[in-house]
Amino acid sequence: MKKENSAPTMKDVAKEAGVALGTVSKVVNGLPVGDSYRIRVEEAIRKLDYQVNSYAQGLKASRTYTVAFLIPNTINPFFAALTHHINIALLKRKYRMLLCATDSDHRQEQEYVLMAQNNKVDGIIGLTYNPELIVEENTPFVAIDRSMGPGIPCVACDNFAGGQLAAEKLADLGCKHVAFLRTGSSLVNEPNKRKAGFETGCLIRGLTYEMKIIDDADSFEEFETFLSDHIVNGKLSFDGIFCVTDYLACLILKMLHKLHQRVPEDVQLIGFDGVQSFGNMDYLCSTIVQPVPEIAEMCVELLLRENMHMKPPLVCLPVSYAYGGTTLETQPPQN
Repeated sequence: MKKENSAPTMKDVAKEAGVALGTVSKVVNGLPVGDSYRIRVEEAIRKLDYQVNSYAQGLKASRTYTVAFLIPNTINPFFAALTHHINIALLKRKYRMLLCATDSDHRQEQEYVLMAQNNKVDGIIGLTYNPELIVEENTPFVAIDRSMGPGIPCVACDNFAGGQLAAEKLADLGCKHVAFLRTGSSLVNEPNKRKAGFETGCLIRGLTYEMKIIDDADSFEEFETFLSDHIVNGKLSFDGIFCVTDYLACLILKMLHKLHQRVPEDVQLIGFDGVQSFGNMDYLCSTIVQPVPEIAEMCVELLLRENMHMKPPLVCLPVSYAYGGTTLETQPPQN
């Protein structure tokens, strides 16, 4: 006898709809049935408030319809946007996201990978900084911004083109002597190509440039010292700055104001990522925009693609420039 408060089963739905159990199974799994049968089953499901156990359903099909996403944190606006769009891309395909915020901790990253594998996820998407991360060979994995070895596709924006675009945009807006500012790890990854792209752009457009590069562990005060050392008679010696992230660009903007430098009148500033206020409003600064929705879609599409051997080792997606108030809107008139 069925318990009074127990959840309705597929058999209950079949009885309520007056159809065979197999017909209910087909409707639940999206298989074709006659319209009259489908309508009766759907009405019975609503009436009984029948809930499909997608996890159990997935286990029978050797799938859990769950994908783990490794991300350093969700505080950084760029990481938050990426998390949002990965989740949207998975939901469109009726997959769930297991969010693993690692705080850039190598040990934590590895523990999350093991946890994800133990929970039989259908794959992992990871923006990871662990050069020794171990992933089981039979676990589908897609990396963001870093090639992690054969059989693991990497998805990134075209970082080289983005760096070059930043230099060319500063040249277009009248800059002559510019600076490149970077903070990051020594890990070989795609974002490192922003530097080479910027140098190439400067060479093509005849810009002179200086560079200040610090490690993640170093103090940001080094940038303020660098800027102070380049002020002569109250004026900064360069008229354009490219920062490798919007986060860094915002910090540099505050330092420039502290040093009584006007942006964009005295010095123009371009960041990288395309971070927007509250995720969908104005850009925080003039910036090279990463196509975050497209990166997310490509990661999910590659991860769920059946033929692992047909996956490209690297996919680079195009970037664009967006005005955000820290550059001039048009080139100043020539003297």
